[in-house]
Amino acid sequence: MSTDDTTLPDALAELRDAFLETPERDRLQLLLEVSRELPPLPDRYADAPEQLERVQECQSPVYAFAEVDDAGVVAFHATAPEEAPTTRGFASILAQGLTGLTAQQVLDVPDDYPLQLGLTKVVSLLRLNGMAGMLARAKRQVREQVEAARA
Repeated sequence: MSTDDTTLPDALAELRDAFLETPERDRLQLLLEVSRELPPLPDRYADAPEQLERVQECQSPVYAFAEVDDAGVVAFHATAPEEAPTTRGFASILAQGLTGLTAQQVLDVPDDYPLQLGLTKVVSLLRLNGMAGMLARAKRQVREQVEAARA
């Protein structure tokens, strides 16, 4: 498991550390608390959810999109049902951790970041794969926008 802080931005490192500093038996509760912090979608997405991409790796209907502005700063938007708090928690972690980063910082986030949270004994591997799917999509979307901007 990689915990290399040289490539992990502060917000993601702080979230990871919060989970690792929490006793294992309480980590699921922390994830549920984080799920309540998922920012609402901006109006332009709330009114047109088809602009968001379905995260197929998630059992729950999760839609997400990472956008890169003209300054190269990323905003990660996601929606997940309230009755799927684990998935909402993962979406919230990524929304809090990726938003405000440069495109390169997002691309440099280790693919194994979901495994660095110390949740492997309290959350199913299927759910962790869902978070990995969200992260992979965000990185692909950022990469595509960066390449399109260069073209």
